[in-house]
Amino acid sequence: MKRVGIVGASGYVGGELLRLLLSHPNAEVTVATSRKYAGEYVFRVHANLRKATNMVFAPLSMKRLTEECDVVFLATPHGQSAKIAAQLVEAGVKVIDLSADFRFRDPSLYEVWYKWKHPKPELLQEAVYGLPELHREEIKRAKIVACPGCMPTAAILALAPLARSGLMDPEHVVVDVKIGSSGAGVAPSMATLHAERFGVVRPYSPAGHRHTGEIEQELSALAGRPVKVAMSAHAVNVVRGILATCHVFTDKEVKLVDLWRAYRGMYGNEPFVRIVKDRRGIYRLPDPKVVIGTNFCDVGFEVDPHAKRIVALGAIDNLMKGAAGQAVQCFNILVGVDEKTGLDFYGFHPV
Repeated sequence: MKRVGIVGASGYVGGELLRLLLSHPNAEVTVATSRKYAGEYVFRVHANLRKATNMVFAPLSMKRLTEECDVVFLATPHGQSAKIAAQLVEAGVKVIDLSADFRFRDPSLYEVWYKWKHPKPELLQEAVYGLPELHREEIKRAKIVACPGCMPTAAILALAPLARSGLMDPEHVVVDVKIGSSGAGVAPSMATLHAERFGVVRPYSPAGHRHTGEIEQELSALAGRPVKVAMSAHAVNVVRGILATCHVFTDKEVKLVDLWRAYRGMYGNEPFVRIVKDRRGIYRLPDPKVVIGTNFCDVGFEVDPHAKRIVALGAIDNLMKGAAGQAVQCFNILVGVDEKTGLDFYGFHPV
């Protein structure tokens, strides 16, 4: 049994972490922090957890975290995790960070994509990118697990078999992402008001999205050469879910059997990746609707011989495989229990 703490437990991701960890057989939640709701019952913020716990949110206390926790999940905004993580690692506490603060191996990339200088660049060498399908062995030994962004998770898993097998032109990769409103977090803004958010298919960051760097980093490592990604994102009228529609181009003939071989070769034994390429039914390709509430990533593909193009798709729940679920998957690997522990369930239908 590992004692776990959650910093930033009152947000949407923090709520999902609590939902998963409160019933996890190998975890005991000892601290759940919130600046805004310190002293308040958890269930007053996360109403779905009523009767699951009588915990109250605590103020951030490094003393409590270092003395009462073996592993700490950081569900904090970008730029805030680095300092907290440094103190925890120094005290021998393992860190699973859900912000962007440790995702890049090269500290200069923070200046490119986030416009700030990393305050603890030496710790980047201690961090492992927390995508189990690519870094399972490294996660086992990590001091800091840097969980990927939700959009990069969907895109990387959709594209990884193509990068690894050399089936795509690394200079021409287009990632089009559609994401639900929960991806914006709990902090209100004009754009998240119901009257403004409902019914939209709203483009944002059509070029230069900061998650582009993560996708390039991981695909380049798989391809063994630099991969350049053009990424655009859209806010759509759902609460949860991400669909990444990725377009890659090839200078040789590619058949469906080649794609099946690449995807099965990479994901055939993965517990949370499902290949969805069906001939019948209404869900013939990945759709976020059927992964809501689960830790699955559904991936699929199609060949477009007319344009010498491959379309690769990835669908996830942004709060689960895109955040809390993936973090718990990494926790399981880190502490040496079955990877599916606390996550081995399917979604609802209809939802």
